[in-house]
Amino acid sequence: MTILALDFGGTKHTAGIVESGVTQWSAREQVFSPPNADARYDLDTVMALGRRLLAGAQPAAIGVSFGGPVDAAANTVRLSHHVPGWENIPLGQLLQDEFHAPVQIDNDANAAALGEHRFGAGQGFVNLFYITISTGVGGGWILNGQVWRGADSMAGEIGHTVVDPHGPQCLCGKRGCVERLASGRYMAQDARQRLYENVLQESTLRELCNGNLESIDGVMISQAAALGDKLSIELLERSARGLGVGIGNAANLVNPQRFILGGGVTKSGERWWQVVRETARQTALPEVQFEIVPAALGDDAPLWGAVALAADCVHN
Repeated sequence: MTILALDFGGTKHTAGIVESGVTQWSAREQVFSPPNADARYDLDTVMALGRRLLAGAQPAAIGVSFGGPVDAAANTVRLSHHVPGWENIPLGQLLQDEFHAPVQIDNDANAAALGEHRFGAGQGFVNLFYITISTGVGGGWILNGQVWRGADSMAGEIGHTVVDPHGPQCLCGKRGCVERLASGRYMAQDARQRLYENVLQESTLRELCNGNLESIDGVMISQAAALGDKLSIELLERSARGLGVGIGNAANLVNPQRFILGGGVTKSGERWWQVVRETARQTALPEVQFEIVPAALGDDAPLWGAVALAADCVHN
């Protein structure tokens, strides 16, 4: 049974083909989006990826991870916080019409949680919370061995949990959200702003970006921090503290056994992990026990979650 797995991301899209029961890709391909991409561009790009990988074969089912809020029951996208034009798009139906196979979609964090639960660091754990810290910050719950989506498929939005009411303003309109403090996108934005405002401030970032401050991204901040850059270390530690407070609060509220962290920001080095764990532990009640571990599937966690969604779509 051939499964087509698709991952619509904020900055990149990935497709994979896998046979049922196999844990290695038969084929996999990833493409990056231009900065001005919209929903139409992303949809055309991912459909073309799927057709190319299938090479004329017929999939038994299609699983989809989408980088934004979705209505999993209706198989529709609610919106994307990072790409315009995705409001109330019937993505499941569009893909079903294109590939003539059953489709199940979910947001990327839920998909990644399911992927880690079935194939990665969540195997053997019935209660866990997966958090992706990348362009944005999102979360997905596995409770009693099942994805828990909440009443309106909006459970897990830890990125918009407020951890500093007096902090900087987030895209969502609130101040001091976990995403506003912890995501690579916002760390890069804050680094650029600080360097623009203080042209005399010395920073390794100026060298790494060759003077083009607009090219600064989360990866560059991690590299500069590793070289001892004070601004980058400050931003990374603020990121880790914000996320740690969010995790500690989630631990108190729901009491999962394990937090699994994925996404590009988690590659920021051991100090980042140390601050996340220390802050979470300080925020949670002493009686609340939990682990914080890296995702085993790396950036492919949402794509493996899409595999699980497709397999469930067939078996159910």
